[in-house]
Amino acid sequence: MDIRPEQLADGMTLRLAEPADAPALAVAHAENRGPYDPYRPDSFFTAVGQRERLETQAREYAAGRVVPLLIGSGGRIVGAFTLSGVVLGPFRSASLGYWIAADRQGRGLATAGVERVCRIARETVGLHRLEASTRLDNLASQRVLEKSGFEPIGMAPRYLHIGGQWRDYRLFQRILHDDDPTSAF
Repeated sequence: MDIRPEQLADGMTLRLAEPADAPALAVAHAENRGPYDPYRPDSFFTAVGQRERLETQAREYAAGRVVPLLIGSGGRIVGAFTLSGVVLGPFRSASLGYWIAADRQGRGLATAGVERVCRIARETVGLHRLEASTRLDNLASQRVLEKSGFEPIGMAPRYLHIGGQWRDYRLFQRILHDDDPTSAF
């Protein structure tokens, strides 16, 4: 997959994550711990921990199973978008996860990023569908998904362990196209 950097608003660039991003990503994660994050060991917030994570993602990207993207400018990372669990064949689907730095929220950056990632998922990865989930009380993220063409498809009780307990999540999907995938096999 050839994913080229793309310019977003406010001079931000959406691009593939690389192991060299580890120091900046560690800072971004440390500065943006929030109520929607799962438990993470202290090593997650270090450059070494992020480098290991990014190296794993690079291998998974090469194998076609994940697409790790970052948003940033001038060496600062202000968000990430990840397509994980990429499955081709007749399913042609993946899960979308994302976060935006607290000081950049409410400016349309998440919506612009989700839109671009959906285009990449369709045109570059060849996916038919994306799914995403949000905690029931994360209304801002639900608005981002709905503005980006995702539709609610249900609720998953005790879906993820966040903040010390199993939390209920709202599930969303976006159908990217209805083209016949047989030519892609």
